[in-house]
Amino acid sequence: MATGRTVNRWTRIYHDGYDISGMSRSIGMAGMLYDMADLTTLNDSVKGYLRRVGHVNAETVNAVLDNTAVTGLHTVGLTAGAKRTLLIAAGIRAEPAAGDPCFGGQFTQGAYQLSDDGGAVAATLPYGGWATDATFSHNYRPFGILTHAKGAETAVNTAIGLDDEGAATAQGGYMTYQVLAGNGTATLKIQDAATNTDPSFADITGVTTGSINCAVVQHGIVAATVSAIRRYLRWQIVFGTATTVTFALGFTRG
Repeated sequence: MATGRTVNRWTRIYHDGYDISGMSRSIGMAGMLYDMADLTTLNDSVKGYLRRVGHVNAETVNAVLDNTAVTGLHTVGLTAGAKRTLLIAAGIRAEPAAGDPCFGGQFTQGAYQLSDDGGAVAATLPYGGWATDATFSHNYRPFGILTHAKGAETAVNTAIGLDDEGAATAQGGYMTYQVLAGNGTATLKIQDAATNTDPSFADITGVTTGSINCAVVQHGIVAATVSAIRRYLRWQIVFGTATTVTFALGFTRG
């Protein structure tokens, strides 16, 4: 993980188990929008507002039309009105690496639009807010860290973890996962530890995909069922029939 300022060229976008970075040119605003709910009643002398009512949104992905079978944007983005799992990794002055910032969640894709953009055929995928049929109701900030950059793994993780907050937290969290390829079944997890040594890490309850078939693309979000998340985080994999799995993982603390 590097530090410092970065530029768009190092952003990577994973959409429902596909890497669409090679077709994408820019992304719209992604983050939290806080409305000021007006609580004024008829006999109030001044207006009263409720602060911090947050809405999570991933605005748009602007891309170039690609009709490659199976993996092209025209295939993976064509179905509008669908719930989409997005993981946007912001590499810091280089390809995204573990520990870099990421944005992840499940959003409704509102449309699939084609247009002429100075000679190129542009494809725009606008997203709405957090999907009403998402795996769980959103009550977290959507920004976290990339715990596993896109890549293949063939063995369990015995490395030390990432110190993303500098302390333990007590408001849960969730994992966004994107499985791009594999040759059988496996389980992906996030583990935490109070001491950054291999024997200290243990599974975060609830933050697991369960056994999934990685021979086909997989994606989703899973939330912790405990509040306490210890200081250090790392990815973990348990192989079933698979011997190799290519995936990207993000974790968002509450």
